[in-house]
Amino acid sequence: MRSHSVPGMSFKSPLFWLAIVGGWTLFGLLLSAQLLTMDLADGTRMAAGTALRLGMASGLLWIPMVVVLLLWVRALPIGRARWWVSAGAALLLVVALAALRVAAVAVLNPWIGWYQEFPGFWPELVASFPKNFLLLCLMVGVAHAGLFAQRAHQREREAEQLKARLTETRLEALGAQLNPHFMFNALNSIAEMVHRDADAADRMLVGLGELLRSSLDHQRSQLVPLGEELRLLRHYLEIEKVRLGERLQLRWLVEPGLEDVLVPPLVLQPLAENAILHAIAPRTAAGLLQVVARREGAHLLLEVADDGDGIPGTRRHGTGLSNIRARLRYLFGDDQAVELRSGQGGGTTARVRLPCTREAVAA
Repeated sequence: MRSHSVPGMSFKSPLFWLAIVGGWTLFGLLLSAQLLTMDLADGTRMAAGTALRLGMASGLLWIPMVVVLLLWVRALPIGRARWWVSAGAALLLVVALAALRVAAVAVLNPWIGWYQEFPGFWPELVASFPKNFLLLCLMVGVAHAGLFAQRAHQREREAEQLKARLTETRLEALGAQLNPHFMFNALNSIAEMVHRDADAADRMLVGLGELLRSSLDHQRSQLVPLGEELRLLRHYLEIEKVRLGERLQLRWLVEPGLEDVLVPPLVLQPLAENAILHAIAPRTAAGLLQVVARREGAHLLLEVADDGDGIPGTRRHGTGLSNIRARLRYLFGDDQAVELRSGQGGGTTARVRLPCTREAVAA
């Protein structure tokens, strides 16, 4: 059964009992102080010890009744469904507790001394009922307020957990979508080399094994260190370097000290794949692929740039780029950006901007 309690408000919690006992002890002390200010029938004041005994007994006598009332409210709270049943049961409970308090006073009076001579059960019930009835009804209201607050807190926590699980599921689905796409393209590159250069194809398979191992290591990770992401990208580019030879020239501009900054896995490989597919592979001349990682204020800036003919960004939108946008949006909300820019003199730059954090905390 799902519990609606929150920390510190459970019947098993010491804080709960501290609040109950402490609250009614304070009530008893205040009642004792009030008794000390009252004149007796002979014009004298009540002794401090007597006032303390009467006041504390009156206060502490409420504790078992409050516990019974809280248990009842928890078991049968007044709600929208069949509220009249719960309300009627609560009313009967209040009447029963008011009568039970009078019976307890009658039994304990010889030791406590509330009355020199107890007036009798029914006269005392009639005299004390209005005050006790109102006080018990107030307790019922407070108990319901506490119960509903606990339920609201529990629903809020469950909603947050559901949202987190939903986000994690979506991220895993996006990762599952990206990994086969990435592996398919890598295997395609190797297949192109098998008949042309068996040794080169063999080297590419070794590189692919390393790439696959790195990818599987972080398959269920939402964020990985930038150093690991760059290592995976190097494996991929080594495979492409074997296939393209001197047509693929690489330049790495990585600012020192950023290796432990956290980024989504496989955030750079699709950008490099786009650049190779659209700007470098179609050419016979050498092409430059530049990878940049630098800090810009509170953000990390990642760039993959080529020196091709500046193909418009709309022709480069595919599974990889849309996947990156979706993952960054789930992880960082609006505090991120992905854009493609074509230079006036040619070349295209894919730029990713995300928070520069070393803690696995997403918005």
